[in-house]
Amino acid sequence: MKHIYHLSTCNTCKKIIDAFGPLTDVTLQDLKQTHISEKELDELATITGSYESLFNRRSRLYTSEGLANKDLSEQDYKSYILSHYTFLKRPVIRVEGAVFVGYKKDTIAAADVALKS
Repeated sequence: MKHIYHLSTCNTCKKIIDAFGPLTDVTLQDLKQTHISEKELDELATITGSYESLFNRRSRLYTSEGLANKDLSEQDYKSYILSHYTFLKRPVIRVEGAVFVGYKKDTIAAADVALKS
């Protein structure tokens, strides 16, 4: 399974996906069009070790809802991610049993290698 969760309106996601080159065997899921399911989120959290690792602290909603001032639990992270797509850190790239989260250079380089293997 090769799957990329992204936003089609996000320039960073677009650049990363374009840099991977042709992705013929990869499913692209635009989170704005098709929200992540609870089952998918649970699988990703199991692989990464937590819902927190998938949580986007740069979201405007994170700031506007004052979440930085709250002590969030794993269940809170899960609930927020399921409530609105902006709470999922992007892109999330799943290649078989590996998950690559975010746009840091080394993360994307590792995802690129995994996608091409």
